Amino acid sequence: MVGSDHAGLHETMTDGRGDGEAIAPWPGPPRFLTARPAHVSNDNHPGEQWREATDRQSEAIAAPELDCLRGVLAPALLQAAARRARDLDIGADRVLIQQGLIEEEAYLRYLARWLRLSFEDFGAFGRADCPLEDAQISSATATGIVPLRVDGELIWVVAPRHLASHRLCRLLDDYPDTRPRLRLASTANLETFLARQGERALASIASADLHQRHPMLSAAPRKAGPVWWQRLKRGACVAVLLALPFFPDPDVTMTLLAAWFIGFAGLRLLACLWPRPTLPPPPRKPDAELPIYTVVAALYREADSVGTLVEALDALDYPREKLDLILVIEPDDLATRAALARIKQRPHLRVLIAPAVEPRTKPKALNYALAFARGNFIAVYDAEDRPDPDQLRAALAAFDAASPDTACVQASLCIDNLTHSWLSRTFLAEYAGQFDLFLPGLAALGLPMPLGGTSNHFRTDVIRAIGGWDPHNVTEDADLGFRLARFGHRCVAIASATYEEAPIAFGNWLPQRARWMKGWIQTWEVHMRQPIRLWREIGWRGVIGLNLVVGGNVLSALAYPLLVWLAVAAAIDWPEQLPVWLGGWLEPAAPSALHWLTIASGVASTLVVGLLGLARRRQLRHAGALALTPLYWLCLSVAAWRALAQFVWCPYRWDKTQHGVARRPHPLAPQPKARRSRWRLSA
Repeated sequence: MVGSDHAGLHETMTDGRGDGEAIAPWPGPPRFLTARPAHVSNDNHPGEQWREATDRQSEAIAAPELDCLRGVLAPALLQAAARRARDLDIGADRVLIQQGLIEEEAYLRYLARWLRLSFEDFGAFGRADCPLEDAQISSATATGIVPLRVDGELIWVVAPRHLASHRLCRLLDDYPDTRPRLRLASTANLETFLARQGERALASIASADLHQRHPMLSAAPRKAGPVWWQRLKRGACVAVLLALPFFPDPDVTMTLLAAWFIGFAGLRLLACLWPRPTLPPPPRKPDAELPIYTVVAALYREADSVGTLVEALDALDYPREKLDLILVIEPDDLATRAALARIKQRPHLRVLIAPAVEPRTKPKALNYALAFARGNFIAVYDAEDRPDPDQLRAALAAFDAASPDTACVQASLCIDNLTHSWLSRTFLAEYAGQFDLFLPGLAALGLPMPLGGTSNHFRTDVIRAIGGWDPHNVTEDADLGFRLARFGHRCVAIASATYEEAPIAFGNWLPQRARWMKGWIQTWEVHMRQPIRLWREIGWRGVIGLNLVVGGNVLSALAYPLLVWLAVAAAIDWPEQLPVWLGGWLEPAAPSALHWLTIASGVASTLVVGLLGLARRRQLRHAGALALTPLYWLCLSVAAWRALAQFVWCPYRWDKTQHGVARRPHPLAPQPKARRSRWRLSA
């Protein structure tokens, strides 16, 4: 098996033509990078006499990738690195590099000298020297392997990862004639080269890949046109929808809307009360079986939060040798860049600069990071997040326990700034019901689950296959949950918590909630473009779930002032004669039983879901905030109408939520008890 893998690489590397023609579409990395090698003697390496003199040490180390460091680092340190590498099933060089004991470029220069290879800094190469097509650039960033043309011949530049250095040593033992076709490069140099030479391709992938591959599943304009024309079309559609309730019969419309709202309230109660299996805590997976895990956070104007974010990510209970942390910042965000420069560098932490193309949204930045992700799994966090240290392991356990079609695990979101304002306490009750009850209930019912905007854990290959995040949808999380369902994948929820900061002032809360509402409008519009196709892909239950969850959220907020108006108009002595243009809608008639049932179901579902959520988190002391639910609904209505106006005028504008304004516990301090005592998987 190993021999055939090396033969495949040898054939791949020696078939490069010398006529300067572009190579065929790149099939991926050379096969030797994915093989599981056994140890092979290194007698052909330079320094044979010195190695024979330290034969016992060689046996103890048993890591040919460390031979180049003898005399550079202490033997005891090399032996310790080899033992940890064996425990983690990775290259010993990665242990030294990721633990900060040697810089990657310094190690690779030693390795290149030892193996008689060239070290490449890409200074003399341009885009014309790389035969990869634009669409293949992202594959090269993920694998760390770049083909180049040098004097008409094809060479491979490798930034070794995982076990690649170990395999390179074996490769050159078995096929020494491949040495002229191989060069080494640091990850930083390789990614800088690809980011510079593939700038246009990577920017296109980040901002338009979904629209190009699945145009009907993207919120981007389907046809190019002037901005004023796009606004006019959206405005006309919204005007028609707003006028529909007045025709043909207001009573019929009110009945349909009431049924919709009651259905949404009923679904919330059903999902929260639906029984779910309680599983015992899974056994701790050995470190050697853990995959590479990429963690991404997209940052914009987060200079005050980035320090605590890095501390929280440092606290994750996961081998740093298998951790790939990526922070993505915008090119004009100099304050956040300066804050990152003041933080001590970590070998497993990379900072990427998102391309300066529209739209300037979080999902576009996530797509850019996805091209550079090395992990089998990828998690998304926000700047203010403080995840439980064991969350990555809990997510992997959920993937193992769930069905093979499970592509996403959603962690629970908790609020830890509880004492600042009524808004933050209401936010707490809302999140408790949403993430501890409602979303797990939807998963248990087999319905598509709108994801939360953070603490999502994905299979990297799946998220790439479905087109990544929609950069034109400002609630890319909700959209992604339904798109995963349309591609045949499932989402589950776990109790592992991520602590967040809730807005404490209406001026900060309103833009955030309006953005969420706008994104839900976009999500509904995208997925209801082809209702027949949607029905075939997710079934009638999924279609009803989409309309109740997404449509119910938005419609109930938009219609709330009307429901209140009718109730108030009937409760007071309103003049019997109204202007003709107001029609029959505002006449003070006694509300029907259906009207009162609609209001009662909304109040009941909100109170029950909120109280149950607070009870499960042992935070019922904050239940008093729910007494002002009618006022909170009025705030939601303001946000919904603002969202509708923005959907017409500026659908892709990302209203930034200001973080770092509330007093919160230190990220490493004990958090309030907000989780269930037993590990729970909703499937």
